[in-house]
Amino acid sequence: MKLHILAIGAHPDDIELSCSGTLIKHTEAGQSVGILDLTEGELSTRGTVELRYQEARKAAELMGVKVRENLRMADGFFRNDEAHQRMLIPYLRHYRPDIVIANALADRHPDHSRGGRLVADACFYAGLRQIETRWEEQVQEPWRPKRVYHYIQDRHHEPDFIVDITSAFEKKQAAIRCYASQFHNPASNEPISYIATEGFINSLVYRDGVMGKRIGVLYGEGFISENIPGIRLLDDLVLPELP
Repeated sequence: MKLHILAIGAHPDDIELSCSGTLIKHTEAGQSVGILDLTEGELSTRGTVELRYQEARKAAELMGVKVRENLRMADGFFRNDEAHQRMLIPYLRHYRPDIVIANALADRHPDHSRGGRLVADACFYAGLRQIETRWEEQVQEPWRPKRVYHYIQDRHHEPDFIVDITSAFEKKQAAIRCYASQFHNPASNEPISYIATEGFINSLVYRDGVMGKRIGVLYGEGFISENIPGIRLLDDLVLPELP
């Protein structure tokens, strides 16, 4: 299956919290989008691995993505090293995404920055023909995505560009709510975690609102590119008008 966009997150729910509005806009435009979770989120304070898979599947269906897989790396303890890069490269070569979206390169959770760097490095190595990988016993051809972008997570970063997600905002909120076990619930007896505090979801809404305001729309998602993104025409930078 050839994907146009492959979004990769260290944990299930990283994608939904950070860039699901952008993915929804692309799926609604008829483009093929996939999600790859590096870990099962087994160190999460709330919920279980089994429940997290259920939540991830529900969110993926809502977002309209074509495929969602999990590499089952060790939550909290995976590394950006040869072994983990070799785990990721076959998936990049199998799905041949034009665009890869990865974790922030600096963030509160160490897995996020480590995961972002792991994905970026694996995308480069996936294009080297001397690195041999197999998929279902077949030798794979090298493949390097055209672009690698990093979404913004807990810490504020100055974005290199912002995507207008106003039309997808409500569906993004629904995708986030698929992870009900993770977030604030007064009836829950589980411990309170950082993302289970009462104001956490509101902080995401404010973040998307601030990003949107910067480009003259209601809601936006910011991204960072390690290389300067190019445009074909100056007209591509015309700001949309508020509805």
